[in-house]
Amino acid sequence: MKRARRAGGFTLVEVLVALVIVALGLTALMVAVNGTARTSGFLRDKTLAQWIALNRLTEVRLNMVKFGQNTDTGELDFGNRKWHYDTRYFDTSIASMKRVVVRVYLGDAKTKGNPVAQAVGFLGTALAAPGSLIVDWTTGINPANGQAGTGTGTTPNPTTPGNQNTPGIGTPAPPQPSPQPNPQPNPPGVPPTTP
Repeated sequence: MKRARRAGGFTLVEVLVALVIVALGLTALMVAVNGTARTSGFLRDKTLAQWIALNRLTEVRLNMVKFGQNTDTGELDFGNRKWHYDTRYFDTSIASMKRVVVRVYLGDAKTKGNPVAQAVGFLGTALAAPGSLIVDWTTGINPANGQAGTGTGTTPNPTTPGNQNTPGIGTPAPPQPSPQPNPQPNPPGVPPTTP
């Protein structure tokens, strides 16, 4: 009697083991792709929220919002999504200056959650107005030794005539003396002298 020859191929167990290995590999790949997509979405939202916060901070500084209210809120559409923000004003050690904190949230005002981004700035008369001239930050510094002294607390105006501080925009620099040529040549072997 002839023996039946075994046909070449995979058994059912081998096929099932191969399918389990392929399924585990595809699961790991999907987890990695999903994590990358979530990270990319988070970075996009964080960037948009930071832009909104900085835009709102600039609006507050340019509009010179009065200090009567301590907070204000608003909603806007930005980047094909809904956002809401709150702007809060806090006292500082300088009476005429406030600290401004803008927090931005994803969704409309009814949506609760943590802020996606936050920006902090300062507003008040103790700071130079946006677009103004140079502010002298060296007030109170003793030029002889560079140490802080008892300053007057006022900021000099660099465009006023007779101001002896650093010249500002629109103020001509003081004339510099020109070097005088040495009228007599030095004898050989003698180093030149400087006046």
